[in-house]
Amino acid sequence: MGKKGKKKASKEDPNSRTICQNRKARHNYEILETLDCGIVLAGSEVKSIRANKVSIEEGFARMQNDEVWLFNVDIALYPQANTMNHQTRRPRKLLMKKAEIRKFAERSENSSLTLVPLTMYFTRGLVKVKLGIAKGRKLHDKREKLKKDSARMDIQRAMRARNN
Repeated sequence: MGKKGKKKASKEDPNSRTICQNRKARHNYEILETLDCGIVLAGSEVKSIRANKVSIEEGFARMQNDEVWLFNVDIALYPQANTMNHQTRRPRKLLMKKAEIRKFAERSENSSLTLVPLTMYFTRGLVKVKLGIAKGRKLHDKREKLKKDSARMDIQRAMRARNN
């Protein structure tokens, strides 16, 4: 007798996946702390995000009236929405608890740090944004980081070659 009625667990859950990452942020900024938060979206925006038509590379967050808003995130128009479509680069409200806003956003306001979106992803069907408090890197800091990363990768390659 076989096991009937049991389904195999799918590897890729469509309701929990990464949508896009801000790779430039890790290069241009030193990330000090991160926080996951929700985002207020229109229906056509969610449809576009499900189709991976979003760019967060130019995005940043700012505090206004004790709320945190996400600016310059480009969510493409959803062609099937016709007249009920959204604006592509409108400010979007981020959903955070008051304690998180006080701790996280005010820290960035007071010490000239930047709030940068690092990744956008689905969790249980909800769109979330990983926000980071970031300190801008100077050109010489970027070069130094590239040298360190290159040296670390060379060491890893040598170790793998030695083990094989």
